[in-house]
Order: sequence, then C-alpha cells, then structure tokens
Amino acid sequence: MAYRSVRGMRDLVGADAALASHVGNTLIAVAQSFGYEEIRLPLIESAELFSRGVGEATDIVEKEMYTLSDRRGRQLALRPEGTASCARAMIEHGLLRGQPQRLWYAGPMFRYERQQRGRYRQFEQVGVEAFGIGGAAVEAELVQLANAAWRALGIHRHVSLEINTLGSGDARAAYRAALVDYLTPHVESLDADSRRRLTTNPLRILDSKVAATQRVLEGAPQLADFVDAPARAHFDALRALLDDLQVPYRVNARLVRGLDYYTDTVFEWSAGAIGAQDAVCAGGRYDGLVKRLGGAATPAAGFAIGVDRVALLCQEAEAEPARRPVDAYCAVLEERCMAWALAATQQLRELVPGLRLRLHTGGGKPAAQLRRADESGACWALIVGAQEVAENRIAVKWLRESRPQALMRVEELAVLLRTGAPVPERADAGGATGQAEQSASAANALAGN
Repeated sequence: MAYRSVRGMRDLVGADAALASHVGNTLIAVAQSFGYEEIRLPLIESAELFSRGVGEATDIVEKEMYTLSDRRGRQLALRPEGTASCARAMIEHGLLRGQPQRLWYAGPMFRYERQQRGRYRQFEQVGVEAFGIGGAAVEAELVQLANAAWRALGIHRHVSLEINTLGSGDARAAYRAALVDYLTPHVESLDADSRRRLTTNPLRILDSKVAATQRVLEGAPQLADFVDAPARAHFDALRALLDDLQVPYRVNARLVRGLDYYTDTVFEWSAGAIGAQDAVCAGGRYDGLVKRLGGAATPAAGFAIGVDRVALLCQEAEAEPARRPVDAYCAVLEERCMAWALAATQQLRELVPGLRLRLHTGGGKPAAQLRRADESGACWALIVGAQEVAENRIAVKWLRESRPQALMRVEELAVLLRTGAPVPERADAGGATGQAEQSASAANALAGN
C-alpha cells in the first residue's frame, strides 16, 4: 500500500469502534448523573500553556508533546492532556468568579511515546474537573464517580485504587530536595531515565519499574515524613469518607504522579489484566494550577480516564456489551420500489427513536439481499416489492425467531420495532389478519426467485 496510518495512530472499526463509543458514552453519562457539565476544548493550544501548567521538566513537555509553529512563528501544541486546557478556559471566560464549576470533557489527546499495548500516540480521554471547591468531600465524590463508572461498565472487580498525599507545595519542594540529596551518591546505580530525571523531575524516579532503581529507593526518605499537619488532616478526612463509602483503596507512599501541578491528594486506578500500561484513571488535587496560569488562587481537583485502556479492560474482563449494529434490514426487490422504500424506512425511523434500520441499495437478487440481512445481525428483514407497495404494507420476516412471516402497515410495524412484540391480530376490512398474510413478492423472495 502507498499509505498507512501514522505510527502510534490507529483506525477503530466495527466492534472496536462500537466498544470505544460504549465506554466513552458510559463515562459521560455517569459524569452527567453527578451534575457535571460539558466543556469542549480545542485540540491545539499554545505550547507554553503546557510547559507552564504541566511543568517544563515533565516527560510530557520534554519528550512527548507534539509541537508546531504557525505562519507567525508561534509555538503551538496538540494537547497532551486536558486539565491545563480546562483551567485556561476557566480563566479566559471568567467562569471562576463567585461560583464553583463542575465540568467534563472528552476527546483525543496526543503524546509522542513508544507505542505498545494500551499506549498510543493518539488516545481518547474523558476528564472530570471541579474548580472552586476545597476540602476532601469533592475528592471523595470524584473517587465515587469513577467507581460508579466501573460498575456501570461491569469492570469494578478488575480495578484497584491507590491514593497518597503530596502535602503542600512547600512540603513537596522540601521532599524533592531531600530525595535528590539521597539519590545523588547512588546515581550510577539508577536506570538511564532515572538519572535524567534526577536533575529535572526527581519525584518521577519513585515510579520506576527497574529493579535496580527500586533497590536504591528502599533507603530513600519517605514523603510522608515531610507532609505537614493540615495536609495530613485533609488526607485523613478523605480516607474516612472513602471508608464510609466502602470504596476499597491502598495507600501507596510512592504514588506521586508525573505532573507538576499536583498538591495534596493524588490517586490512581489500575488494572493488572491489561499489562504493563495498567493505569486506567489518574487524578488528584491541583490548587495552584489556576494561579500558575495567571488566574486567582483557586482550589481544584479532577481526574482523566483513558478510554482505550478501559475498552481493553472490558475485552479482557469479557464485559463487552452485546453488539447488534442493525435492528432491521430492508430488502428492496425491484428498483421501481426504491422511492417508496426510502420514504417508508424514514417514517419508521421517525416513529421509533433510536431505531437502527439499514436499507439495501445497489440492487441484487432477493435471496442475496436476505442473506445480507441475516449477516447484518438484524432481528428482522423487511421486504418491499411491487405488491407490498400496491398494498401500502411491508412484509416482515423474523431472522432470530421461528415465527410466521407477517404483512404490516408502517404504523403496525413501528410497534413491533419499538417493543419487539407485534400488534395484536385483528381482522381488517377484507376479513384477513395482517399477521398471517404474506405477499406474493415476499414469498418469491423467500423462495430465492
């Protein structure tokens, strides 16, 4: 082939696309059920927004961000995450004056990372952010929201929650200095990434999966020893709320998250069933972000869920929804009947909201059309021929049940498609019942003529 998708990008078709939509729509529905409102953010932002908001020394900004220059030489970036964009929007539109904001967003993010299972350079996220709300209760609500999403998707038994506190910004800075002092004499024993991070983002060394680095960290100072009393009380309040909600969690003293804007609470949901890239949701509190970006000091907390990884987990956990892309398939036996069939099928769509009705176009023998109907997964084949048009009715064949074929008016057929049950049989003006009739054109189609 002359053209293929760019490395790290991928096409989603058929069942994969349906599953991704199911996951995304479920996450959004749960966020809306908690009273969160949608915000739509641009794909391209100023690159400085992320270097200032996320942190110049983070992996996102140093190694992963897709940047470009516009015709005026301004440095732009494909958004690598949504929180900084969301905070920028709150400041720009004056939405933080006097009232809190609870928001959700969804869409693609972009990071230049090594592609592997569960990690792509274009990936989908659903994010939830709460601005202008301090205290532990909103953090507990965010955890509760994510937990409700796992239950709605049927994967709650396959994820686990870890939480930690980073303390205040001052506590984090003091711990950072102590960690660097401890690790510097051991620099030769660290892996290459950790050696680089020692001078840029040393807290990320705690996330290293390299055994040699983990052995060095066994004697490292503990973050908990640097957390001040107010931050400890805040974290204890969160734990008490989660205990009351009966949400299981584990305190992980080395959970720090890789973005500079986090303070106090951080949390992460993971799923070992999907492999090394097992984080499916991560978030926490970031009270300093809005001020860092030029706004007034504003408490804030939120999280982002990776749709691609959650879809992968649904597959591993066999929690995929039953998929039937088509409810009914309409076969048109003669070209001269197409205009009538187009009008009738549209009338059915209007009468039955949400109906997935596919009309066969392009001609073909009746038997081939009915084979297509069966292969589509539809429950019903609707058959339109000259006699059906003359009688202003549609022949209906059940594809997944053993029932006699019926001949129905559009209004009667709408009841069947809406409820799954045909209208009660009744004698019409000619003495025949609509459920028992079968037109000659439909009979010929079934016979393969």
